[in-house]
Amino acid sequence: MEAEQIEIAGFLAQYPPFNDLPKEAVQEVACQVEISYYRAGTDIFKFGDEIHELCVIRSGAVEIYRRNGELYNRLSEGDLFGQLGMLMNNRVRLPARTLEDSLIYFIPENVFTELCDRFESFAYFVEMDDNSRLSHAVSSQNASNDLMISKVTALFSRGPVALDESATIREAAQKMTEEGVSSLLIMRRNPEDEGPEELLAGIITDRDLRTRVVATGIDLDTSVTEVMTRNPVTLDDDAYAFEAMLTMLRYNLHHLPILDNQRPIGVLATSDIVRYESQSSLHLVSTILRQNSVEELAMLQPQVNACFVRLVNEDANSHMIGSAMSVIGRTFKQRLLELAEEKLGPPPIPYCFLALGSMARDEQLVITDQDNALILDNRYQPEKHGDYFEELAAFVSDALNTCGYSYCTGLIMATNPRWRKTRDEWEACFADWIDNPDPEALLNCSIFFDLDGVWGKTEWADQLNTYIVRKTRRSPYFLACLARNALSRTPPLGFFKSFVMEQDGQHRKSINLKRRGTAPTADLIRVHALAVGSRAQNSFERLDDVIKADILPKGRETDLRDALEFISMVRIRHQAQDLEAGREPDNRIEPEDLSDFERRNLKEAFQVLSNSQRFLKFRYPYTRK
Repeated sequence: MEAEQIEIAGFLAQYPPFNDLPKEAVQEVACQVEISYYRAGTDIFKFGDEIHELCVIRSGAVEIYRRNGELYNRLSEGDLFGQLGMLMNNRVRLPARTLEDSLIYFIPENVFTELCDRFESFAYFVEMDDNSRLSHAVSSQNASNDLMISKVTALFSRGPVALDESATIREAAQKMTEEGVSSLLIMRRNPEDEGPEELLAGIITDRDLRTRVVATGIDLDTSVTEVMTRNPVTLDDDAYAFEAMLTMLRYNLHHLPILDNQRPIGVLATSDIVRYESQSSLHLVSTILRQNSVEELAMLQPQVNACFVRLVNEDANSHMIGSAMSVIGRTFKQRLLELAEEKLGPPPIPYCFLALGSMARDEQLVITDQDNALILDNRYQPEKHGDYFEELAAFVSDALNTCGYSYCTGLIMATNPRWRKTRDEWEACFADWIDNPDPEALLNCSIFFDLDGVWGKTEWADQLNTYIVRKTRRSPYFLACLARNALSRTPPLGFFKSFVMEQDGQHRKSINLKRRGTAPTADLIRVHALAVGSRAQNSFERLDDVIKADILPKGRETDLRDALEFISMVRIRHQAQDLEAGREPDNRIEPEDLSDFERRNLKEAFQVLSNSQRFLKFRYPYTRK
């Protein structure tokens, strides 16, 4: 290869889809590349032109247009275009024009076709447009969603403890005591030339020591092989957790050696399965309801984190994880309110304890504060009932903080007298926010419009929600203001779809996925949902109602769902990785820590959010009252 071709190959290998190709294939491509230079503002392709090359931008910038002249995409160094034209009868469907002076690599059609034939990843990349790739990424993510797919290796955390078969019973007992284990593997030398040096000969357990040694009075210096279980039942390391459970049930086993190519890598004990099951959200909820004090509830916080990590590792989607964590948080509140009523006595008047924000939307994760409020019966008299509800709110709020749900820094809590209102007062409050949407009212709407009753007269929360939906739907000015407010947080994308990161403070060069991704997405979905009269709280369920109402741009109805799911899962996986590494979880990611796949699809998800925000502005035009 000539020096120029080596340089071209090095450049191509940095960018998808070439970065997934073998080095030799990229070098072959580089030898076939033609190079052209274009001045800014030059048409590279017009609509209907014949096209027989795949184009890669070496330097500069190119804009891609729709047939009606609307800008479709803006590309920069490393991006490619022209592939759809070649795949559609060699006619250009999306014209391309240089935005800056640009250098373009042209890859001949025969090379392009050969790459498609030889490499599935290349064909997949060029045959799908950006949104389709994002949709495919989300589908692939969800396709493996099965809570029964955990491998057996996820159930135990330490390697096996073993002794040679020449050991005595006494040495075996001493070894088990030293290691703090309830079983011991007995190994023998492998007489064959192939395979591991040692093979599993048997297993001895606590139970064997009781029944075969102590109960029979056998000499402790007897060989351990006399009392061990020979040729124990085993399972390969690629087995699933449920297979291990079924095997142990079938053979009534308390210990099950796990092998990798005949070599023991661990022993699954009944206690491992109990611990594994204790991390399920269903089990955790029932455990919460059995606790009798704030201190006992606070001790469950590690299990909440373990449950979150387990859901992530089992490839649950963001809706499932958000719902599970919200149910857990809601159960903490319910149990604490039970304890509060036991301490303070029955409430003097009926009330409803509200969850707000992410918990109400079933989108809570492990980093969360407590947003809550109280709806009181209209017979409420401050001088007569005030002390009771002040004490009840303080008990619950303090206890939630002890249990890991920190105080809301904005004081959106029932301890704040401002957020303890009667039913009539709440309706008047929401009516005022909707009729007079000043900045503070709009800020409150983004929190209080997501509400859920968790204790007491929960039907009051449903009735209040119905009132809100009915009133907002008839208030186009309020919807326009809410839409305008939803545009205040933009996705972190630059002019050329590059990430825009924090530039100062201790978190510079990072992106806050909640503030710049999931929160603005939830905000804009809320506006559409209120406009179509949806009473749903969860963003995905609201989006279902919005799609049914047919108000989104044609052909783009599911883009927003895919974008929300992808951004949410990147955020969720990041938090799970933090927990597993013993770090404090947060919402900030550094793009350089992401894979090429994640970076590429995260950019597309942010682009969908950006486009959706532009549509929101168009759909709910703002004019001063």
